[in-house]
Amino acid sequence: MSNNPSIDSLNNFDVATSELRVERVRHAFGARHMQLMSREIVSPGFMRLTLGGADLSDFNSAGFDDHVKLLLPAPGQEKPLLPRLVDGRPNFDGGERPVARDFTPVRWDHGKGTMVLEFALHDDGPAAQWAAQAQLGQWVGIAGPRGSMVVPKAFTWHWLLGDASALPAIERRLAELPETAQATVRIQLDNAADRRALKTAANLDLQWVDSLNTAAQALVLPAGDGFIWAAGEHSDMAELRRSVLAKPGVNAKRMRIAAYWKRGEVAHHAELNDEA
Repeated sequence: MSNNPSIDSLNNFDVATSELRVERVRHAFGARHMQLMSREIVSPGFMRLTLGGADLSDFNSAGFDDHVKLLLPAPGQEKPLLPRLVDGRPNFDGGERPVARDFTPVRWDHGKGTMVLEFALHDDGPAAQWAAQAQLGQWVGIAGPRGSMVVPKAFTWHWLLGDASALPAIERRLAELPETAQATVRIQLDNAADRRALKTAANLDLQWVDSLNTAAQALVLPAGDGFIWAAGEHSDMAELRRSVLAKPGVNAKRMRIAAYWKRGEVAHHAELNDEA
């Protein structure tokens, strides 16, 4: 994002050295309390919340698919406990560990101390319930991100494939890509009414599809240097990864396929580096 100098400096490094290197960077651990400031209904299935009231001067999110932990207060608590690092691990000092869920920050403003997160309204989990029912002014915790994977914007082409859970990351990536980039985007949604305009300076090929795997199988690897990114349900992403790896010329080191959720499980998140 434009208000985060580390993103531009890392990508400029790639361009200046004529190298297209995907870099993993670590961030100093940070956790803070934030208050619910406003709600926005994006579409029938999605809501955005603006959180604010915290000092975000040290907040760092250098990768478009970064995740922060949303920490919910326990019943009877005004604010959830915040973790501190003990031997490199988050510790809640013996108190009740809050319910935590992963979210990609859609955007944030260092100066105003605000952050926007997106919630799926069809999700009946505790985070979605809190988002729908919390009163303005109520408190949550935000922790992280502890690190970022920085994918250079200078790649010639970018594939962005995902279901509803991937929309915030896809939106962030498209917003930061330059007009010299080719962005091929395939998104699978359950409800066509949830389709939205996605802004980008890149040359955009966007399709809303019924099956990500079928859509991926139909894609032809472009010439030049590119990066493949996908996120969604675990088994769907494992299948998609096999389809992508079967394409001639695919470089497994220039792709990231992640499971943002898994049917029948709670708070699942995994990178599918070794799925067969």
